[in-house]
Amino acid sequence: MPAAAIDYRNTGYFSPLICDYLDQKSTLAPFYHRFPSIDNLIAQAQEKGKAFNHLSGSGMAKLREQLSEALLKQYKDIDTSDATLEHIKALQQANSYTITTGHQLNLFTGPLYFLYKIISVINLTKKLNSQDPERSYIPIYWMATEDHDFEEINYFNFKGAKIQWNKEAAGPVGQLNTDGLTEVFELFAAQLGSSTNAKTLISLFEKSYLEHDTLTAATRFLANSLFKEYGLVIVDGDDPALKALFAPYIKQELLEGISHQQVSAQTERLTSLGYPEQVFPREINLFYIKAGLRERLIKEDGRYRVNNTPLSFDRDEILQEVAAHPERFSPNALLRPLFQEVMLPNICYIGGGGELAYWFQLKTLFESVGVPFPVLLLRNSALLRTQKHLEKTQRLQVSDAQLFLKQNELINQKIRQISNLEIDFSDQRAFLREQFKAMYLIAEETDPSFVGAVKAQEVKQLKGLDHLEHRLLKAQKRKLQDQVQRLVDLQNEVFPMQSLQERNTNFSEFYLEYGETLIPELVESLDPLAGHFTLITL
Repeated sequence: MPAAAIDYRNTGYFSPLICDYLDQKSTLAPFYHRFPSIDNLIAQAQEKGKAFNHLSGSGMAKLREQLSEALLKQYKDIDTSDATLEHIKALQQANSYTITTGHQLNLFTGPLYFLYKIISVINLTKKLNSQDPERSYIPIYWMATEDHDFEEINYFNFKGAKIQWNKEAAGPVGQLNTDGLTEVFELFAAQLGSSTNAKTLISLFEKSYLEHDTLTAATRFLANSLFKEYGLVIVDGDDPALKALFAPYIKQELLEGISHQQVSAQTERLTSLGYPEQVFPREINLFYIKAGLRERLIKEDGRYRVNNTPLSFDRDEILQEVAAHPERFSPNALLRPLFQEVMLPNICYIGGGGELAYWFQLKTLFESVGVPFPVLLLRNSALLRTQKHLEKTQRLQVSDAQLFLKQNELINQKIRQISNLEIDFSDQRAFLREQFKAMYLIAEETDPSFVGAVKAQEVKQLKGLDHLEHRLLKAQKRKLQDQVQRLVDLQNEVFPMQSLQERNTNFSEFYLEYGETLIPELVESLDPLAGHFTLITL
């Protein structure tokens, strides 16, 4: 797959915070530990190795053994590859470390960036294993099984249509049964056709969702089917054994509210630099979960109340509940990163821009509990286009940078470029502003009260130029309607709904065309440390 690149900042789709991080702006240094590079990742592994005995009374060897045993149980009913089994067993060894990404349980993977996240993890572990043979690096996908926002995950887009699973849902989404997905399967299968690749997709959906009882089991089967040959290890944090290991931190959160204190202070420092707050810390950043229930824990009048329920506990009762049922306590989006880093010998978290934004709020929390803060890496982002699309782009003389412009801006630029008329009044605006400078001087010397009138006249005339330029451009667009339509069609092909392809399109659209070569080709084309947005020609 031929690939090209564009700077993240020049795409117009990444926040100033993420762009400043990628530029290693000095003001952001207090919000992360090490910037991603091979040398820094190896240094992180050395630090993590010394600190991975943080669970009181367990020690590194015991923790690694319990983690490995829990994962083997999670995989007991899955056709697991030798590479994945070797990785799960390798977690018991003191020289093994993980690279982790996390994602929701989106129906049939949801948008394309699900693949890019996992491929980023796989490729970074490859690089590290090649350059640091003294250690073993393992790719991890942490499933967000305890999330509860069903509306965010119950659909995927296929060729402009929304394939949606409609059902009443409550509690952690991972525990939802897969009832009702037969209708979704039939709808999707009818749109795929009868090609070999279509039959593969039909079988994959059927085996994932119709042969598994819960969304967690279905998602694990699906992700394992797509990535098992790369040794990907899939983790379900909603596991009593793992929650038991996290129990000391659950107790600390309940009794001290340490995350609220630390994250609030760190967030204030971040927002003072002009960056937005991504997640909002609560006094207790835990949910209480049971079958069909996931509600916030709130401390009121010395008791711990489960929001929207009659359930409540005093101090001793809540500690007894943690000891007896740690699986009933679920970290929210703010505390989940700590859960992951406590459970795993992890050195790097790979996520999207929104995810990294809330990780920047967490560094002092990690420091306060003695857990190393991982290296943060922006996942790969890519745009997939066909050779035919590339040829259209070249014929229309649209550069890669222009392709990312907002559609109206792209059209205006190209109309000016291909038109025989120069419809750009920038010089006229500059000339007008110069003329008004002299008028301001005359007004101030004659009667300063006239300055406002001069200003009003300047604004009026500049607006008149803007209006005239807009009307002339509009008239020229009508004359060049054919070229305009081709530009619109060109951009819409790879920017569905005028947004990034990776945030809308499901992998099945490309699998239908390219089949089992799709993922290997993406793995080959994407470099997790490249630091740019990748355009891939299929």
